Amino acid sequence: MYIFFPNLNPVIFSIGSVSARWYGLMYFISFLFAIWYGKKNSIKNKEIWYKKKIEILLYAVFLGSCIGGRIGYVIFYNFSYFSQNILCIFYVWKGGMSFHGGLIGGMITILYFSLKYKKKILEISDFITPLVPFGLGAGRLGNFINSELWGRVSPNFSYAVIFPNSQYQDLEAIKKYPQLKTLFDEYGALPRHPSQLYEFFFEGFILFFIIYFFSKKNRPTGSISGLFLVSYGIFRTILEFFREPDPQLGLLNNIFTMGQILSIPMIITGLIIMFKVFYRNKIDY
Repeated sequence: MYIFFPNLNPVIFSIGSVSARWYGLMYFISFLFAIWYGKKNSIKNKEIWYKKKIEILLYAVFLGSCIGGRIGYVIFYNFSYFSQNILCIFYVWKGGMSFHGGLIGGMITILYFSLKYKKKILEISDFITPLVPFGLGAGRLGNFINSELWGRVSPNFSYAVIFPNSQYQDLEAIKKYPQLKTLFDEYGALPRHPSQLYEFFFEGFILFFIIYFFSKKNRPTGSISGLFLVSYGIFRTILEFFREPDPQLGLLNNIFTMGQILSIPMIITGLIIMFKVFYRNKIDY
């Protein structure tokens, strides 16, 4: 009962050498949502500063996250390659972004705004945080449409997906598990977990509502940011067990992926923030 990946064209339309892709559309929709939802929250919370500066703030955080995401991918995931091919760092259209790098880039941008406008950094991050899960979910849908970042081989999972362009990694899997060759010969590719959809559901849909319902009540400054770091870190750590490791890295110590290693500091930092803000405000979480 394997599911064959639908023949989806990642390109919506092309004009000359310029192409509009579904992946880019996902992020464009996410940015429009962030502006709308951010302004809505600004009016609800009567934060006049945010209302006036929200677009500038979001543009800056978006840009900082993109730059950080690219630099993070270069450093965390493929440093040996990019150190020998410096110009390829700028070939962003070929893919290669890191969420954790984007998080660092976004936080640096928020730090700049906090210093410039004399606002607490956690106050700004609490405002930005509820806008993030929607973009994460949309990005994972883009990954699925692009048939990339698929899950690990799972021949015993009835609803595994056959991704035709996973063949180059399927051949590596067959070297380790020769018994999979029969499946490969029959389907042309190996059945894999649709981990992009798992991540869409948990990192996007579920995380959005966790943050949404938590932030409906008056919470101590920093608690929303802390909850996001803990929740995303836990979801990402668990879901990485279903996701195919990056081929240039593989499993570190034959157990952990780079995504899991980078998520652990997120969880620890989030727990420290939540403990401090709730302890300081004497609120029993």
